[in-house]
Amino acid sequence: MATRFVQDRMIYTEVIAKLVPQTKQRLWIATADIKDMYVEQNGQMVPFLKILADLIGKGVDIRLIHAKEPGQPFREDFERYPRLHKYLERVLCPRVHFKCIIIDGKLAYFGSANLTGAGMGAKSENRRNFENGILTDEPSLIEPLSEQFDAVWRGANCPKCGRRQYCPDCPIA
Repeated sequence: MATRFVQDRMIYTEVIAKLVPQTKQRLWIATADIKDMYVEQNGQMVPFLKILADLIGKGVDIRLIHAKEPGQPFREDFERYPRLHKYLERVLCPRVHFKCIIIDGKLAYFGSANLTGAGMGAKSENRRNFENGILTDEPSLIEPLSEQFDAVWRGANCPKCGRRQYCPDCPIA
């Protein structure tokens, strides 16, 4: 694949619609904002959460880090997929502002787009954000990105964060 620049609608078509559903073992997603995004699957629009639930059904481990609680439409769709309750691993960290999707530890998108329809380019041309990022299979880029994700996941930054009162998932007691 090599490393390449992706922007706007390409983020949706290349990463969300094509690569994420091909995940075999693990999917790590970090985003500051998360909303109820819909994606095309077999000719119809379905919640992205359905894609995640389907991946979990195939044995894929999914970790999601986000900075704030999602809105009501997201929560309503989340309730429709019981697998997500049981198996989707989520951490809320108010300091997270980086955005990345790491697929099987071998492929990654990182850039400006939040996990929202407007951010990922899933909305119509006039309703989506101007975003960009890098899509890569280069280990020298994926390894530090994975290390950053894992450090937040483990709570390595929590002792110095200063936001514990706003962080329900802080592992530091």
